[in-house]
Amino acid sequence: MGITERKEREREEMRDLILQAAQKLFLTQGFEKTSIRGIAEAIEYSPATIYLYYKDKNELLYSLHEAAFLKLMHEFREVGAIADPFERLTGLGNQYIKFAIENPELYDLMFIMDAPMEALECRDESWEDGKLAFEALTTTIEGCIRGGYFKETTDVQNAALTIWSFMHGLLSIYLKKRMDMFGDNREIERIHESFALFMKIIKSSL
Repeated sequence: MGITERKEREREEMRDLILQAAQKLFLTQGFEKTSIRGIAEAIEYSPATIYLYYKDKNELLYSLHEAAFLKLMHEFREVGAIADPFERLTGLGNQYIKFAIENPELYDLMFIMDAPMEALECRDESWEDGKLAFEALTTTIEGCIRGGYFKETTDVQNAALTIWSFMHGLLSIYLKKRMDMFGDNREIERIHESFALFMKIIKSSL
């Protein structure tokens, strides 16, 4: 390995180290209470080192969001080729569940953690990563309407918001351990059973 390649690898390793520390602090302390100095202390480097890679904590949060949504979109692509739009919608839901269960910290960072939206617009863009994920849902719902499903609605965005709200609520209850109230260790089964029931309901009523 040449000097240039080694230096680039070292830079990527430092970026990963900084991002991992930032993510942990964002989730444990909250966005507002996390500082560049605190992240630097966590990785035992000076704040000046972090500023070589990221201009502020907004850019750190943006980078974490970007990577998380890329991972989610990769999960969505697993079902993108399903021809029937309602089956594809069901597949998207199952992939969303899988992502949240396997990546609880990322899900918290993306959808639960309190942070100002301007922190996610540090590159003079709107929340593009979130919009792309939402568009995967709205495009599939449009296909469902064209395919004869959801005869009672033509408002694609409201239908998407309704579905997303159910999914987010269900998974938030699980991730915040509110399903422990049942005391039967069937949390994952309950998630899938609840989702299956929801899909039956919207198939017949929307």
